[in-house]
Amino acid sequence: MKVVHSPLHRRHDGGMELHRSKLVPCFESRARAEDIREALADAGHALVAPRAFAIDSLLGVHDADFVEFLRTAWARWQEDGRDGFMLPSGFPARGMRRDRVPAGIHGAMGHYAFDAGTPIVAGTWDAAMAAAQCAMTAAALVAEGEGAAYALCRPPGHHAGRGTYGGYCFLNNAALAAQLLRERGSRKVGLLDVDYHHGNGTQDIFWTRDDVLFVSIHGTPDTEYPYFLGYADERGAGAGEGFTLNLPLPRDTGWDDYAQALDTALQAIHAYGADALVVSLGVDTFEGDPISAFRLGAERFPQLGARLAALNLPTVLVQEGGYAVKELGSNVAGVLQAFSAPTWRPAAGPARTSAPAASTAS
Repeated sequence: MKVVHSPLHRRHDGGMELHRSKLVPCFESRARAEDIREALADAGHALVAPRAFAIDSLLGVHDADFVEFLRTAWARWQEDGRDGFMLPSGFPARGMRRDRVPAGIHGAMGHYAFDAGTPIVAGTWDAAMAAAQCAMTAAALVAEGEGAAYALCRPPGHHAGRGTYGGYCFLNNAALAAQLLRERGSRKVGLLDVDYHHGNGTQDIFWTRDDVLFVSIHGTPDTEYPYFLGYADERGAGAGEGFTLNLPLPRDTGWDDYAQALDTALQAIHAYGADALVVSLGVDTFEGDPISAFRLGAERFPQLGARLAALNLPTVLVQEGGYAVKELGSNVAGVLQAFSAPTWRPAAGPARTSAPAASTAS
């Protein structure tokens, strides 16, 4: 499988995050992508560079003012006489106005961010744009006939909404991949998020759309970040009603219960009639992850890959979370190796006509 990777991810480095009331070094680090890259290279996957996509390619899923904020945030921070890393100190909570973007950089940060755990540093924009280009390149490869491709995205993306950033995420890589597949001929895209944390940004982007089915298996927001989205009664709105499916699970969920939720998710994507698949591949469901609480052993990740492959769809796998750095690369490799097993053969591209009749998820 081709692995799309950019060394520009290294430019997003440093800073602290507010994690469960403590200011700590960021769990999302350069070492994550380096470990994955080395493991996949050792496993024989071909590493390819991302293509250059213009900034306008982001506007299918992100608001223009938000993109401009991210592009210029560090320069504005420096113009304000600041250095170090950027974290917001105030947010437009209930009872406050959300229709005005403050002119100053501190207020603007609070307007666009939804947590104090996602620092912006000097190289953040370069890294985020490179990650987006990795995802769009992987999607382009699949649209051009590859059975599957993997985007080694860092920073991750699934928490970034149309006009918000947080959860280590700035641009929504998986949403950009799904959007490109739609623009390149796919009629219906299934977007499955298997990260431990709910993909609130992806849900926001596709909330009113019926051309992308968003399905997420994640830790319950009753106790787990991002807390305020990801409940089972969230189903979409307008044209998108019925095209969001959330499958929240409690802390300490093991493989048996997780596998049942995974079967439900895969059945929903099949019933939808998707002709392409995007996977937000978080492996922070691993039992040793420092900021997550599922109990999946390393042996389960090849099983996950095999089940994803069984959908027999052209597939873009996009890296999201996973913070047990020592085991991260081998867990991702486990998914990709099983997905690429010779017993699986990809369907004939996004124009596939044998998909089941469309229906909403249930």
